Amino acid sequence: RSRAAFKLLQMDEKFGFLKPGARIVDLGAAPGGWTQVAVDQIGADKGRGQVVGIDLLPVEPIAGSILILGDFTDDDGPDRVKALLDGPADAVLSDMAASATGHTQSDHLRIMGLCEMAYDFAKEVLAPGGAFVAKVLKGGTEQELLRALKRDFESVRHAKPPASRSDSAEAYVVATGFRGSTDVED
Repeated sequence: RSRAAFKLLQMDEKFGFLKPGARIVDLGAAPGGWTQVAVDQIGADKGRGQVVGIDLLPVEPIAGSILILGDFTDDDGPDRVKALLDGPADAVLSDMAASATGHTQSDHLRIMGLCEMAYDFAKEVLAPGGAFVAKVLKGGTEQELLRALKRDFESVRHAKPPASRSDSAEAYVVATGFRGSTDVED
């Protein structure tokens, strides 16, 4: 459904976070490319695993997935997703993006805010060993977030898949090997 599907396929090929039978959360699911890839990779269309997606924009139904029309950033957004999960998630994917303003610094801060929200959610729902993949803008991940990711995951890398336009400022952070929830705040 979208060019983004190829980005996710390329990242999964490199980092291997979409495993058969896994539970996957797709934040910012529209138009559905990442959801399609996740369903196919884990076998959800054959009754293995689970894919739950949420977006502000409607997404045409995808066999093997549960799609929510709503704003993940609303107070009840995360709880709506959690209520549909059949257990801890094996991966939380976030391709969420705020509408671009054209002001580089503002756009970076808005994208990073969404990334931090997705990460806070991931810490609540991920199973030990799980993965977190989120869009960031060139300039990478803010240092405070990067420190937290390195604390909570065995491996943290930045990725710019070949399917991403070379002139695009977008990149992704790929964190694998979730160490489990922590009660310690930064």
